Amino acid sequence: MSSRAMLKLNRIYAMADKEVRHVLRDPRTLYMALAMPALLLLLFGFGVSFDLDHLPVAFVDLDHTEASRTLRSRLVADDLFDDLFEDAEALTTGADAERALVSGDALMVVVIGRGFSRELAAGGAPSVQLLIDGSDNASAVQARGRAEVAVRAIGLTVADAPRAVPASGIEARSFTRFNPEGRSAVFLVPGITAYVLAIVAVLLTALTVAREWERGSMAQLFATPVGRLEIVIGKLLPYLVLGMLAVLLVLAVGGWVFDVPFRGSAGTLALLSLLFLVGMLGQGLLISVLTQNQMVATQVATMSSMLPSLLLSGFVFPIDNMPMPLQWVSRVVPARYLVSGLRGVLLRGNDLGELWPEALLLALFGIVMLTLATARFKRTIA
Repeated sequence: MSSRAMLKLNRIYAMADKEVRHVLRDPRTLYMALAMPALLLLLFGFGVSFDLDHLPVAFVDLDHTEASRTLRSRLVADDLFDDLFEDAEALTTGADAERALVSGDALMVVVIGRGFSRELAAGGAPSVQLLIDGSDNASAVQARGRAEVAVRAIGLTVADAPRAVPASGIEARSFTRFNPEGRSAVFLVPGITAYVLAIVAVLLTALTVAREWERGSMAQLFATPVGRLEIVIGKLLPYLVLGMLAVLLVLAVGGWVFDVPFRGSAGTLALLSLLFLVGMLGQGLLISVLTQNQMVATQVATMSSMLPSLLLSGFVFPIDNMPMPLQWVSRVVPARYLVSGLRGVLLRGNDLGELWPEALLLALFGIVMLTLATARFKRTIA
C-alpha cells in the first residue's frame, strides 16, 4: 500500500476515533442507537396487530330451540367472539339489535329466525342474518369471515353469502406457508425493523455535521489536511458499527419476544442490513450538510425517513394496491427493499440468489447518498 493511501486511511481513522469519543461521552447517542430501536420494536410489535379477538357479538334468537342455542355457543367457542349476554337471554327484537350496533356495544348481531330448527331438521338450508358494524372495516371483515365459517360448519348458509356450489368431484385444499398460524407479529416485525432502523440511522448522522457547524468546530476541522471524503467516511463508520449492533439487537428481540423465525442466510441478512444502513446514514449526512442546524436537521430527517418508510415501504400497505404514481415514488424508498429482504430471509428462507435485486438497489441508493453528501460538503465558512 502506498504512503498516500496509508495517509488517507490514517486521516479516516482519526476522524472515526474523534466521532467514537464523542459517542462515548454522549449517552444520548448510545440510547438513540441501541435502546430506542428495541423500545420502538416492542411498542409497535405489541401495539400494532391485525390479530383480532374478543370481538363483542350479540344474538337475536327468534327460534328459542336447542339448535339455535347450539349455534350461539359454537360462534363464541373460541376467543374471537365474546357473547355480550352470555349469562342472559338473547336480544328479542330487531330494534334491540339496532341499538346494540348504534351504541357500539356490539360489533356484530346474529339474527336467528323463526323456524330455524325445523328447516334444519328437514334437511333444508335455513338462513342466519349477520348485522355487522362496518365503521371498523378490518374488524368487520374478520368477523364476517369467521362467522360465515362457523355457521357453514353446522350445515347452514349465511343470508347474504353465495350459495354453496354442488360438489363436482374436485376438492381444493389450501395450505398456508411461512406463517401458518397467521400471526401478525411474524408479518409485521420485519417491516417494523426496517422502519425503526431508517428513522434511527438518519437521525444519528443528521446531527453530526450540523453540530460541528453550531459549535464552531468546523473551522478547526477545515484547518486540518483532512479531505471531504475522508471526513464523510470517518463520521459514517462509527455509526455504521452502532447500526449493525442495533440490527442484531432488534432481530434478537423480535425472535425472543415475538417468536419470529430465522430461516435464511445470515450472510445475506448482514449484507442487506449493511447496505441499507450505509444509504440511510448517507442520507442523514446529506441532510446535516445541507441544513447546518441541528433543529432543522432533526425535522427534515424525521419527515424524510419516518413517513416514506411507514407508508411507502410495504410495511403496512401493499405496494401493488397503491396508485401508480405512489408505486413509482416507492421505488426510491430504501425501506421497501429492506422490508422485502427481511421477509425473504426470515420467513421464506431466501438467500442472495433470490434477493440480489434488493441488494443491488440498496447499494445504488447508498452510493448516490454518499456521493451527494461529499459533493455538497464545502470546505468554506459562510
